[in-house]
Amino acid sequence: VQLQASGGGLVQAGGSLELSCTASENIFVNHAMAWYRQTPESQRDLVAVITSGGGTHYADSVKDRFTISRDNAKNTLYLQMNSLKPEDTAIYYCNNDPRTVVQNGNYWGQGTQVTVSS
Repeated sequence: VQLQASGGGLVQAGGSLELSCTASENIFVNHAMAWYRQTPESQRDLVAVITSGGGTHYADSVKDRFTISRDNAKNTLYLQMNSLKPEDTAIYYCNNDPRTVVQNGNYWGQGTQVTVSS
């Protein structure tokens, strides 16, 4: 089982970052994938979801700023983040959709830190 997020960093407010996530085939193929984020003060929140067919859904807080996409040939998930705000600062994780995560025993891989300075 592999879930590895990367691409985080420090960026000024208004800037952009693109996150990537490589996943093992049993997690990625034919499954919805999602990005989540967590801060020390909050639980892990759902940011965006993409189905195996490419349908997407976003949290209201990131709608029109973030874009989730997937490359099924590479088992790779992406999150393009534009117009970043300090409140986007968090550790970002990739995984399946919430229901599948629970069914699979709530396994989480390593996240990537995003820090947005004001």
